Amino acid sequence: MSERTVSQSMAQRHVISVLPTATVYAAACVMTRTNSSSVLVIDASNTMLGIVTERDMITRVLAKALDPQQTPIATVMTRSPHCVNPEMKVADAVLMMIERGFRHLPVVMADSHKILGVFSVRDALPREVNAAVNLAEFHEQVNDALG
Repeated sequence: MSERTVSQSMAQRHVISVLPTATVYAAACVMTRTNSSSVLVIDASNTMLGIVTERDMITRVLAKALDPQQTPIATVMTRSPHCVNPEMKVADAVLMMIERGFRHLPVVMADSHKILGVFSVRDALPREVNAAVNLAEFHEQVNDALG
C-alpha cells in the first residue's frame, strides 16, 4: 500500500480564513462554525500572513487574559508559518511536526502559491504517526552517534 500524501489526507478541503483585522472572537467563531482546529490569516490579496490554532487561543489569549472581542487576530497569530507541498508524504509532514513542535501545516502549491488548506496531525493515521515517531527516534540516534 503506497503512503498517502498530505493533500490526500486533509480532512477539510477548503481554506478556513479570516482577515488580519478580525478579532480573536470572530476567528474563534469561524473555527467553531467550521469545526476546525485552526484558521489562516489571509489579507485581501489572498496572501497568507499567519495561522492561529486552538492552542494559540489558549496560550496567547486566555492565559494572558486578553479580551477576545477587542484583540485583533494579527496580534496573536504565528507569522509566516512553515508550509508544505500537497505532495509531501504524511509521515514526512508528521515528522516535521514532531521535530518542530507544531500540529498544523498550511498546504500550499509550490509553483502557484495557491493555498489549499491546513494539514493537521489529526489528519494522519496512527500508522503514519508511528512511522514518523520511529523516524524521529532514528534521527535522534544518528545525531547522538555523530555528536
